[in-house]
Amino acid sequence: MTSTLRTSIVELAPDYRLSLAFVLLGVALLPLQLWVGLGVSLFGCFLFLQAKILRLKFMETALVVERAGQEIRCFPYQDWQNWRIFWQPVPILFYFKEVKSIHFLPIIFDPQGLSACLEDRCPRQP
Repeated sequence: MTSTLRTSIVELAPDYRLSLAFVLLGVALLPLQLWVGLGVSLFGCFLFLQAKILRLKFMETALVVERAGQEIRCFPYQDWQNWRIFWQPVPILFYFKEVKSIHFLPIIFDPQGLSACLEDRCPRQP
């Protein structure tokens, strides 16, 4: 039996919580350490911009990363060996390992949608 997720293309919605947390942390650090606070805030702004322009699309056979509507990377599920979402109470990092490389992505997309699509299209090995 095929699930409805697997037969459709799923584009994950952006999630700005991680970028907002970095900006707020940076603002809080400004009075203590100006350059550290500024750096943390700028990183938060960078994550916000990435969440705005990048899209993850779960296709039938691959995860596709798009920037402003242009495909920039394609990761076929058949090459995946493992994946994990780190720190479940507040998901902040998505890791997946392919046959030839390892990838880390900040959670700038809907974490529940990400987890559901991963479980459906590329179930984790025990």
